[in-house]
Amino acid sequence: MTEDQPVPPRTRTADPGHPDAVVRDNTGRNWDDWCELIEARPDAVDGHTAVASWLQSEHGLDGWWAQAVTVGWERLTGRRLRHQMADGTFTATRSATIAADADALRAKLLDASGRARLFPGEATTLRSRPTSKHVRIALGGGVAELAVAPRGEGRVTVTVSHAKLSTPDDVAYWQAYWADWLQALDER
Repeated sequence: MTEDQPVPPRTRTADPGHPDAVVRDNTGRNWDDWCELIEARPDAVDGHTAVASWLQSEHGLDGWWAQAVTVGWERLTGRRLRHQMADGTFTATRSATIAADADALRAKLLDASGRARLFPGEATTLRSRPTSKHVRIALGGGVAELAVAPRGEGRVTVTVSHAKLSTPDDVAYWQAYWADWLQALDER
């Protein structure tokens, strides 16, 4: 390649989660620059936590952007797939604002017979204390955390984060499940 030819962009294994322009505007560097910088570290293979800490201490990124750049680098270089967590498991998420009473929905989620009605045919186990801010239940080989936030006028926002899933196919299945579940809950 000669000097007047541009350097071809890095081959990207997956979408990093944020556009180049957004990363550059918030961190001063684009994805290719961050990838080169991280990969030039002798200990870049130390893992997610080490890279994110290094980005904070050596490059002045705040915690949020250090995490975002680290995850983006992991995705771009094939170290992490979309929806994959640092421990190798996957997380499916869904959220919707629906017509429901927040207290009544929370009570059903906390009660075994209430969960049986909410999740027919699914085995569930409560994994959080009744006083916890969010309700966590074991479901389908993972753990679903449900946040129920009142919105007024008989509406609530339900946010589901279904963690500890084994594969990307599990993510697709549970995202569809939760979308259908939230829609059915809204229609009750």
